[in-house]
Amino acid sequence: MMMMALRAHKRGGPEQLVYEQAPRLAPGESEILVAVRAAAITFAELTWPETWEAGGVDRTPIIPSHEFAGVVAEVGPGVDDLMAGDEVFGLVPFDRDGAAAEYVVVPSSSVARKPANVPDIVAAAAALPALTAWEALSEHAHLQSGQRILIRGGTGGVGSFLTQFARDAGAHVTVTAPARAVARATALGAMRVIEAGTESTQADLGQFDVGIDAVGADTPEWLFALVRPGGRVITLQEPADPALATKYGVMADFFIVTARREKLDHLASILSGGHVEVAVAATFPLFEGREAYESGGRLGRAEGKTVLVIEERN
Repeated sequence: MMMMALRAHKRGGPEQLVYEQAPRLAPGESEILVAVRAAAITFAELTWPETWEAGGVDRTPIIPSHEFAGVVAEVGPGVDDLMAGDEVFGLVPFDRDGAAAEYVVVPSSSVARKPANVPDIVAAAAALPALTAWEALSEHAHLQSGQRILIRGGTGGVGSFLTQFARDAGAHVTVTAPARAVARATALGAMRVIEAGTESTQADLGQFDVGIDAVGADTPEWLFALVRPGGRVITLQEPADPALATKYGVMADFFIVTARREKLDHLASILSGGHVEVAVAATFPLFEGREAYESGGRLGRAEGKTVLVIEERN
């Protein structure tokens, strides 16, 4: 059987993406086939090695987008906790074809039931950044009420969830943000906002228990300096410089988020509560997927996820 999908036949950027027919696979052992309703975009995924190869083997043509919500269409052998018709959301492993398609095959352990009061677009937009933020705070920062946390990029994709979850944990939340985003940072729960570019002040040296870089690679030295000796610096894009960790006497931690049912169930509960903001910058129909990926390079793009919307099939 065939389906419509967004695919790239060779490595590159959005210019390689085409909307075309692709084989619709059947689910294997412990897998499910999901009819996709919404698929969120991480613009950097087209630069990830995992997008283009698995175990060192090229796997083009590829289908991007790993954050999705949809309806179970078929279950494979060994799946007894989900059935056709269940509404789910989750993450496709990064070295497999993604969800920018009418259907996606995914391990059943990588999805959870979507709460009925959470729209598909919201669930897809939250899947990766919210799960990353929750794992960073609970499993790596071990954040406790009353602790002082500094979030570099506290209004970005992951940063906005870090700010809200840290607020809910009872932490004293300080974030860095551009001047235009100060009001939003405060609304998300930051007690203090340091304008980006003015972070390295003597008054803040060693004042934080945890520092998280939610901006990107090349974590700046000032983030290490602002965390107290014995505190933690957590990076999300690449491992931190061990020399800087040693210089400032901090523990450096890097991780890649993993999608497990119990984590997604917890996220589903949070989303169902309705008190966490999930920002969606724009939506595009699947057939405009290339334009959706190209939108990531536009100046002045709104905060939040860009989501592909797939029309329900008859």
